Order: sequence, then structure tokens, then C-alpha cells
Amino acid sequence: MWKKIKRLIYIIILANILFIAWGKFFNPIVTITQVGGLIEYGKLKRDYVSYDEMGNNVKKAVLAAEDQRFFDHNGFDYKAIEKALESNQKGKKLRGGSTISQQTAKNVFLWQGRSWVRKGFETVYTFIIELVWGKDVILERYLNSIEMGRGVFGVEAASKYYFKKSAQNLTKSEAAWIATILPNPKKYDPKNPSAYLNKKHNWIMRQMNNITLK
Repeated sequence: MWKKIKRLIYIIILANILFIAWGKFFNPIVTITQVGGLIEYGKLKRDYVSYDEMGNNVKKAVLAAEDQRFFDHNGFDYKAIEKALESNQKGKKLRGGSTISQQTAKNVFLWQGRSWVRKGFETVYTFIIELVWGKDVILERYLNSIEMGRGVFGVEAASKYYFKKSAQNLTKSEAAWIATILPNPKKYDPKNPSAYLNKKHNWIMRQMNNITLK
């Protein structure tokens, strides 16, 4: 029995090593979240593109909205985590402190939802992909796999879905509109923005001026 357990552990470890190595060179064939979207909405719109084919506007917009210190941290933004804890302790709206690296680990390897088990795995994967993949690969995987609408995944599919054009051709304003729906893409629609989304869009537009791609 113990030998079978050890063999299973070795297989799981080897599979993870291969999956991480694969992920450095290729986008995921499918993710758990994408399968969930397909089951829930009966569609899976995605169109993987390379880092260079995404265009700079959408990269800057998403970085401005989600993780402005992405190129400076090691996968964990301790200042953001501290602010999130303070905000949540004060009874304000639940606020997360996850970086794009953490979200990539979750989106590519894990499942959605809140649990300490998933968070633990997310931490391990985040640490590894920061070491093995590097920033450009992490950002490319994130922008290709992130949920950006009901059954819509990645910035290329989102660009075509909302604006009928490729991500590399998005204007600054259009890119900012796509970023406004994060982190609640099922709830918000840039085609029918609320007062909150309009305000967030203007804020992202201003913040994009502070983003430098490396």
C-alpha cells in the first residue's frame, strides 16, 4: 500500500514538473476555469496570441488595473497584501491582494474559489513560475488565459468579442475598457458600463501613463 502511495506521489510530482516546463514554452491546452465556463455558458471563446502580438495598450491597461508593481515584485506584493488585510479588518468591501503572478498560477494550474488549500498550492506555483518562467511568459500566460466575459478567455478573444478587432489594434481607451471588467468579468460589460465602470475606466486611463513595459 505504501509503495503505491509513494509511486502516486512521484507521478504527481513528475506530472507537475512536466506541466510547468511545458508552460514556459506553450499556453495551456485547457484550464479548469475554461472548462467551467464551457459547461456554464456552452461556449469557449479564446484565441491564444504571443506576447508581441498582444500590443502594448492592453498590457498597460491590465497592469494598471491589476498589478502596477508586477515587474518589481517577486510574485508577491506585500504592500498590497497589507492594504487588503487592513481594508478587510475594517469591515470594508472584501479586497484581494493577489498579483498577476498569483492569478496566473491559479488560472493555469488550479481552480477558482476561496480556500486555504488552493491558496497554499497557489503560493507554491507562484514561487516556481517566477523562477522558471520569468515575467514576460507569466504575463503572456495570464493575458491568454484570464476570464474576460461569460465563456470568453484572454485579451485576444475579448478584443474580438467586444470591439471586433485584434488586441494589438486596440486604442488606449478600448484597452482600458477591457481592463475595467477585471476582476469580475461575469458581472460587468464594457458595452453597457455603469457609473462605477465609467469612473474606473477614467482611472485606468490615467494610470496607464505610469506603466512602463520591460
